[in-house]
Amino acid sequence: MAVMIVPMNCTAIVVVLLATFALLLPSNDANALPSFARQTGMPCSSCHVQSFGPNLTPTGRNFKLRGYTAVKADKNDSARFIPPISAMIRGSFTHTNEGQPGGASERFGSNNNGTIDEAAVFLAGRIAPKIGTFIEGTYDGVEDKWLLDNTEIRAADHSILSGNDFVYGVSVNNSPTVSDLWNTTPTWGFPWASSELAPSPSAGVSLIDSLGGQLVGATAYTMWNNLLYVEGGGYTSLPKNIQKGIGTFDEEANKINGGAPYWRVALQKDWNGHYTAIGHFGMQGNVNPQRLKGAGTDQFTDFGFDITYQYLANPTHIFELNATYIHEERDLKASAALGLAEKKHGSLDVVKLRGAYTFLQTYSLNLGYVQNAGTSDNIIYAAEDPISGSMAGRPNSQAFMAEVSYTPFGKSTSLLSTLANLRLAALYTHYFRFNGGNTNYDGFGRNAAGNDSIYLNAWLAF
Repeated sequence: MAVMIVPMNCTAIVVVLLATFALLLPSNDANALPSFARQTGMPCSSCHVQSFGPNLTPTGRNFKLRGYTAVKADKNDSARFIPPISAMIRGSFTHTNEGQPGGASERFGSNNNGTIDEAAVFLAGRIAPKIGTFIEGTYDGVEDKWLLDNTEIRAADHSILSGNDFVYGVSVNNSPTVSDLWNTTPTWGFPWASSELAPSPSAGVSLIDSLGGQLVGATAYTMWNNLLYVEGGGYTSLPKNIQKGIGTFDEEANKINGGAPYWRVALQKDWNGHYTAIGHFGMQGNVNPQRLKGAGTDQFTDFGFDITYQYLANPTHIFELNATYIHEERDLKASAALGLAEKKHGSLDVVKLRGAYTFLQTYSLNLGYVQNAGTSDNIIYAAEDPISGSMAGRPNSQAFMAEVSYTPFGKSTSLLSTLANLRLAALYTHYFRFNGGNTNYDGFGRNAAGNDSIYLNAWLAF
């Protein structure tokens, strides 16, 4: 039997210590990344809906749009060039409704696993008057390896066009949607933290959502009159030796053949605290399946649509609604020729919904729904393996999620506001359907509800 790398009682001790740390500090302030706090002098609650995490307010989106370069007005020039360095650590405990024979992952037991999910170091903030970074180096406690995680370097400026503010810039990054300002796209979407030790559906959007960290790309973007956002650029796969060097290499992952264009358009408006945005994003690329050559390429085309609503007029009570839909068209001629797919043509549709309520930017309830549906394929979605297989050969899955969280810091009255931030959360996931079925979906007797999970985590930034 596999052995857990971090025993359950060790994680419990970590959670208790972090919680104790939270209670000992007198009040409520720190930024999600303290390097941003030191740079701007703003509390985390100015930029983050719940004072921590990817979910941004209009102020947070504007800070990112302008290249992470805003500084506190009274800072002198020497203070502005203090290295913008932060760090974080997240520990967790995962329970699944049924255990996973052979272990939840290598070095872990079949159920009730505790671990350090990740420890990360960031270079995040202003490095020149018009250039900023968000660079994350992460230790993955489940995979037991270091990797270059979400990474972006921005150069931004602004001018006046037709009497209105016009922001423009360039982002160089390692994953499509890392540069995005909204929390609806794959990189920054809900749930903000989830377990690598709980089963997850096999199907996913193959291009825009599965190659993050293995790519390099650049996009140019503009925001006119704080209303219309347009972004466009392209990505290509990093060389194999570089991927190995930064810890992101996957020998079974597809490799982009040439370049893959990416685009993003959005309209946004804020009516006295009622913030609304509607947008479209997409990507198209030819890939060598599993890096294999000689049979041509597959082509993937992803079209995404998203809507965001935030009620921010009263920070005591914040309400949010998000909806995202992604449709992927697949031309799998190369995969079919190589025996990696049954059908030459297929598609996948992904729907994500989230509703949330946040009280005092401290206590939050998130409710989410995710659905995958697409073309059946008995090779791509084979019934070969327990848990991850599909007896029906279909990608269809449906899940409901409920998360409660507590962020004690991040407001304007806290002590040590530039030193630490903490988020404690519990996430419950229930599957109505998993990999194409409800009962005995994998052909080995497992039901979809057997993959239901409870994920407890403590997330500390400093």
